[in-house]
Amino acid sequence: MRWLVGWSSAAAGALAYGSAGATGPDGETLQPVGSHPLWGDPDPLWAVGDWRPDEVRVVTGDAETRIAVLGTCGASDEQLRVALFAARGGALRHLTAWPGSYTAVVQVGRRVTVCGDLAGARPVFHTPWEGGTAYATAALPLADLVEANLDFGHLAALLAAPDVPAALHDSTPYDGVKRVPPGHALILRAGAREIAGYEPVASLAVAAPPADPERAVDAVRDALVEAVRTRLAAPRHVPGADIDPGPVPGMGPAERRAARGMPVPGIGADLSGGPASGTLALLAAGLPGMPGTVLGHGTGAGERLLAVTFNDLAGGQAGAGSGPAGDRADEIARAGALAANPRLHHVVVPGGEDTLPYADLDGPLTDEPAPSLVTAARHRARLAAGSADHFTGYGARQVLDAHPARLADLLMDRKRRHLVRPVAALAKADGSVMVPARVYAAARRLARTPYRTGLETLAEQLLRHQPADGTPWGAADASLAALTWGRPGPAARWLTGEALAEVSVRLQASTRRSDVGPGQRPGDFRARAALARHAAGVRVLEQAAEIRFQRLHTPFLDNQVVRACRGLPEALRVRPGARASVLRTVLEGSGVRDLPAGWGAPTQSNTAAEARIGLRAASDTLVALFDTPLLAEAGLVEARVVRKALRAAAEGEPLPLDGLADLVALELWLRRLLARRGTCWTGTPGRQRAVPGGIAPQRGALAGGV
Repeated sequence: MRWLVGWSSAAAGALAYGSAGATGPDGETLQPVGSHPLWGDPDPLWAVGDWRPDEVRVVTGDAETRIAVLGTCGASDEQLRVALFAARGGALRHLTAWPGSYTAVVQVGRRVTVCGDLAGARPVFHTPWEGGTAYATAALPLADLVEANLDFGHLAALLAAPDVPAALHDSTPYDGVKRVPPGHALILRAGAREIAGYEPVASLAVAAPPADPERAVDAVRDALVEAVRTRLAAPRHVPGADIDPGPVPGMGPAERRAARGMPVPGIGADLSGGPASGTLALLAAGLPGMPGTVLGHGTGAGERLLAVTFNDLAGGQAGAGSGPAGDRADEIARAGALAANPRLHHVVVPGGEDTLPYADLDGPLTDEPAPSLVTAARHRARLAAGSADHFTGYGARQVLDAHPARLADLLMDRKRRHLVRPVAALAKADGSVMVPARVYAAARRLARTPYRTGLETLAEQLLRHQPADGTPWGAADASLAALTWGRPGPAARWLTGEALAEVSVRLQASTRRSDVGPGQRPGDFRARAALARHAAGVRVLEQAAEIRFQRLHTPFLDNQVVRACRGLPEALRVRPGARASVLRTVLEGSGVRDLPAGWGAPTQSNTAAEARIGLRAASDTLVALFDTPLLAEAGLVEARVVRKALRAAAEGEPLPLDGLADLVALELWLRRLLARRGTCWTGTPGRQRAVPGGIAPQRGALAGGV
């Protein structure tokens, strides 16, 4: 993991500060473990973890103004200096408008500004500390700093309503540690904090001005190309070049690298056969320069880009003859056709039983829990064959596709004719003539339902213990379920009545806040929430499946790409096959025209089949995991109920498998958190870490986290 951490204190505090850290009343020096100080004085800042030299830049304007940029940023030092002086007047948005993925911290006198990103892949956290405010791009260091206990209300909301921002609000799994929302910045003035938005939000009262589809797609192309070019322009890194133990009898450089579990030097990309990863791979291979492996290292492929395809053999065999299995075979074939490009070096990673979901439940402690903890092993197997800098297509679906709730936005803007094509596609997929009427009625109902009413309805559902139906859905049923302001999560059916009541109280409390209401249309609001949840999951996945010395690049989650995608007209988004159409246009505009037949064709996900196979294979292990679960000690579930559900799902009952993944992942995360040793800080007593007292029975105490 890599993060930055610092604090802003009141002018007169109990601690004395210096470039080395904070000195407490007993003379101990407090600073992060493994840190590199970026600046000291009353408001210090550190970079923690294995940052590359080119990923950390500090530009100073004068004695009282400076900016630190951590990550991949396409701005030159001169651009940073100009932006620094512009920021002295309080402007923020330009700090987030450079290509790449990064976190910017600006200090002007005693004012410190930390900018989060639009998607939520690079979040900012904060907590009160010693009369001021500590902040970081990871929550766990702050939890260690203040000895935070678990926020059981937040954990309950993660299971009961993970897609509803009002249920989670700004909380984290750690009590007292708060999250800055995507599209906002944390501003600290001598310890006092303020959260400020830097991105304009579409009005709920006035329709957005019509956008030109061609210019909007051109903007997406320019943003994606610039995002890829920024990564290609960064210095190349040879993983572990300084720690190679030297020749080993019978082993060449590639074998030694593989034995150490290190990636191939240079730049590579996923090539799943889908349009998102294929677009990034072809852009990276087609731009001028040498995108691939470093000459003389790894495969010796020179300028060829390493393209990695994961072929899930176990999942494919289990689904033989079914639609999803056939779709996956077609995608693999398309990946092979794309890899015929002379600038690509194709590697196929076979996945067996050891890469099924739930096959390997050992892993590192991540900053937060996420369902990806149960699938980390399969991702690690794929990434281990990748490059030191590896492109992935995560986020493309969330930024390009139309959330079903956008149909309500079209009705609000009196654009009914644009509903014809998406509704007809749903009717064709479902095979029912009743789908158009049902979808139109649901969209009309959502367009007329106020945000407050939608939350109150959801709170009532949870209070009455009315979870969503767990029966597997078709495309039409999934779209109908999404045409609401919020709905119970797939794991809600297994939570205790007390946990559901706690989440209901959180929702009701949110309706009483003065800022109630998103100020947006329901479709736009739901799409942003879905993007934030996905980006948070990608962040956890990157930590759980981390390969040493490797960097995962997710250009679709960059600020400028997200902005460009938000400029796409809704009428264009809701068309069937819109994502593939946009990405095809992006490639054609970049000079890539020879795409294989069927490229971008819609496919059925095989995720549920793979999850069921993995669940069946690991059934005994999972049941044993819930013999005495920490989730039961926290009052969130009853152990026997979860054990019964795991056995039933393994036997083939139609239960929501993603809900079971949520439960297993959270239980794994709690166990790893309580089993850890040490802390993120030096100069502290051994007891100063998050959750110092473990989990005590929480019957009747869940409300403490609100």
